[in-house]
Amino acid sequence: MPGLETRLEPIPGISEGGRLLVRGPNVMLGYLLADAPGVLQPPRDGWYDTGDIVSFAPDGFVTIQGRAKRFAKIAGEMVSLAAVEVLASEAAPEGDHAVLAVSDDRKGERLILISEGAPPTRDALSAAARKAGMSELSVPKDMRAVDSLPRLATGKVDYAALSRWIEQGV
Repeated sequence: MPGLETRLEPIPGISEGGRLLVRGPNVMLGYLLADAPGVLQPPRDGWYDTGDIVSFAPDGFVTIQGRAKRFAKIAGEMVSLAAVEVLASEAAPEGDHAVLAVSDDRKGERLILISEGAPPTRDALSAAARKAGMSELSVPKDMRAVDSLPRLATGKVDYAALSRWIEQGV
């Protein structure tokens, strides 16, 4: 896009791509924050953090790998929660699946797979991960079954509600 500058901030554990920052005349001027009414808070150094993890192809095409908040850092490696959900769907296509990251004292974070109906077996998930060239860290050890995943009005999984379920011990 003419006049738009892009920059990738490296993310430890992600070998290709990084966190996308943009600036230019068509990028927002800043945020109005509740603690400073009427004062426009511009992005740091004029660079707006999109929250997207992307990579650029040599021909300029952008591949969005996911949202920064939908990645987990496990033992120093960044794991895409969306990619783990795809693995679960390949291993057990008969139900919908959602993955959350929760704090872990040993590895930083750990994954929880919540499946509508029976979750896939660990062996099936491991095989799907190997086939996709993904690390064994992307295979959740904690897998839970629910009758149905909480949904937003759009039909998408309500991850905030799912997090509350996990906190309550579902």
